[in-house]
Amino acid sequence: MTSTPINRTVADPLSPTTLGPLTLRNRVIKAATYEGLSHRGRVTQDLVDFHVGYAKGGVGMTTVAYCAVAREGRTDRHQIHWTDEALPGLRALTDAVHAEGAAVSAQIGHGGPVANPKGNGLPALAPSRHFHKTSMSFAREIDHAGIARVTEAHAEAARRAIACGFDAVEVHLGHNYLISSFLSPRLNHRADEYGGSLENRARFARETMRAVRDAVGDRIAVIVKMNMDDGVPGGFWLDEAIPVTQWLEADGTCDALEMTAGSSLENPMYLFKGDAPIEEFAAVMPQPIKLGVKLIGKRFIREYPYRDAFLLEDARQIRAAVDLPMVLLGGITDRASMDLAMHEGFQYVAMGRALLREPDLVNRIANDAATPSLCIHCNKCMPTNFTGTRCVLVDRTTTRSADWGKPEGYVG
Repeated sequence: MTSTPINRTVADPLSPTTLGPLTLRNRVIKAATYEGLSHRGRVTQDLVDFHVGYAKGGVGMTTVAYCAVAREGRTDRHQIHWTDEALPGLRALTDAVHAEGAAVSAQIGHGGPVANPKGNGLPALAPSRHFHKTSMSFAREIDHAGIARVTEAHAEAARRAIACGFDAVEVHLGHNYLISSFLSPRLNHRADEYGGSLENRARFARETMRAVRDAVGDRIAVIVKMNMDDGVPGGFWLDEAIPVTQWLEADGTCDALEMTAGSSLENPMYLFKGDAPIEEFAAVMPQPIKLGVKLIGKRFIREYPYRDAFLLEDARQIRAAVDLPMVLLGGITDRASMDLAMHEGFQYVAMGRALLREPDLVNRIANDAATPSLCIHCNKCMPTNFTGTRCVLVDRTTTRSADWGKPEGYVG
């Protein structure tokens, strides 16, 4: 189902470019890495400083992750969702990033079966009833009214992103969050128009993207972050991802695709590659989950060998099937991997862990193309999203207490 790749001019990854209606100073995007720095759904100064650091460090755009479209869609009880109270802080954040010359995107989505029912005080939602291993409870099957509500919530989040000064929204269709779980035949056992065939399983994604595009028009850029495969048997795989991306392109509802992989629900390390920090994950978990991670964590937190540009092989097949601009994610660490992405026909690159280690890496690469990344892919940054996401190998700590203490850190 692939088409013949079109000829594309190979770009300098550090040159200015456009993304939909947006102009970027370069083609490097700080990937969405949940910051763990919001408090009770509101922006803190620590969160502002986190993104300003990447703006000062040279990225073309930084991504605020993860801004839930509904209260029950949060994966952490402190996570931002689009309440009136959150908007002033989000405006302060975008203003601060813009002052450093970078653009800023809001990642929007609904956690679905990955959401935290205990912290949210609401049941998790899924395409079909599903046992939630970390909360030891069942996710509830979302009904038609719920699908319509969540679809509109994405559109409203995008409208609010514009009001807060964001330059783009990244709609999360990956990692077995709610819309991604609809794509998965492993998780979606519905017998209605949202289950069964691939066309039906993709209906929620397409309707949501149509609602977002209709809400924003061409005022901001719209990026889709979507799985190429879930990394679990019976899940969503590349052979189905290709036609879904082609449908999204035909629908005209997004300006770029960022392809990802893995299931936060069932195989979280499939996306990251590298070491599996089981002891560190166990250390930040409450009981009895802590004990479970120590005893059987290796079955869930699996280890995969790391290599630079590790998602390229699969993303190349999407690249051949669509003409939409694409972001290459996964193991972008230096000028060589950036250049490789450009030569393969990608228009942008997304960097995550390498920038957590060195927020100024883009500026240093611009000054010296031979600059290596210091990230060793130990993945010990991953458990820190419970206490303030950071590289544990750098003495640059911004941490929060177990309950964040007093709210004087709010912005706006």
